[in-house]
Amino acid sequence: MELYHPVKIGNLVLPGNLFLAPIAGYSDLAFRSLCVEQGASYCTTEMVSAEALTRGSEKTQDLMEKAPNETNYAVQIFGGNADVMARATDLVLEQTDCSSIDINGGCPVPKIVKSGAGSMLTREPDRLYAIVSAVKKASVEYAEKHPERGEVPVTVKIRSGWDSTHLTWKEATQAAIDAGADAITIHARTRAQGYEGKADWSIQAQLVDFVAGRIPVFGSGDAHTPETAKKMLEDTGVDGVMFARGAMGDPFLFKRTIQYLTFGEYNAETVRERLDAGFRELTLNVQKKGETPACLYMRKKFCAYSSGIRGGAKLRQQVVSAASVEDYHRIFDPYMREE
Repeated sequence: MELYHPVKIGNLVLPGNLFLAPIAGYSDLAFRSLCVEQGASYCTTEMVSAEALTRGSEKTQDLMEKAPNETNYAVQIFGGNADVMARATDLVLEQTDCSSIDINGGCPVPKIVKSGAGSMLTREPDRLYAIVSAVKKASVEYAEKHPERGEVPVTVKIRSGWDSTHLTWKEATQAAIDAGADAITIHARTRAQGYEGKADWSIQAQLVDFVAGRIPVFGSGDAHTPETAKKMLEDTGVDGVMFARGAMGDPFLFKRTIQYLTFGEYNAETVRERLDAGFRELTLNVQKKGETPACLYMRKKFCAYSSGIRGGAKLRQQVVSAASVEDYHRIFDPYMREE
């Protein structure tokens, strides 16, 4: 099989196997739209609190909104209580036309873990089983009541374990499969590692062997270039690659990787193209949030977009004070004119 290929998740067929991970504070509607434009096969929302969703949080509802150019997308939910996760699933299905629901079993942030969610689910396979079962049951029952929509697949994202002495990916994977999960993504770091150190791709390869084709397996962790994505696919046998930090400020990563997997080479985008993407993301956020909140939010985004640009450190010193669209144009327009 070619390295770049379609993927089937339950009854959902995707045109390719390069995905955008759920990145808190990053994979919002505006950024996802740019990633889709550049070839992302599938994007996942920022993680959505099941508790907040069941309380009617307007902010939580905003996180789930679909980008205009997204044909398919996933909503990721997190929580440590199976009943709450089931109720949240009903709300997701009622309020969105998402193509799948992803369960967060990997977030290492202490406040998430303390609630029994995130990485705690990788550590506690029984809890993971109960939650996946509840979400899957809710999806099936919703489909029975709304046959025109069909059953929405349920996927799970896990970590390799709690720490280097407690690697529970195998138990977590079996629990997810037994509960009816339609696909699994593994970020091959432990909870203790957080986002530091090196991802252990050998665990991804072992998981692929363990699953033995029962459901698709996607890999995450240290695939941040076309070359590393290709190596992950070749070395581990995963069905697809989920880009996370590598895609920050770089929606073009999808286009370059498709080119590399297909033709063995790729064309880098110009500085102007990168900054133009940043301004389009800014425009979308201004429309959604208003100018001042959008400009404050986009500071971290433009710091990423300016990475690698001549004089980037000085640019980023200016970006952290930008508070208006005019400020961003004042900072970056000279670079836009250079190419």
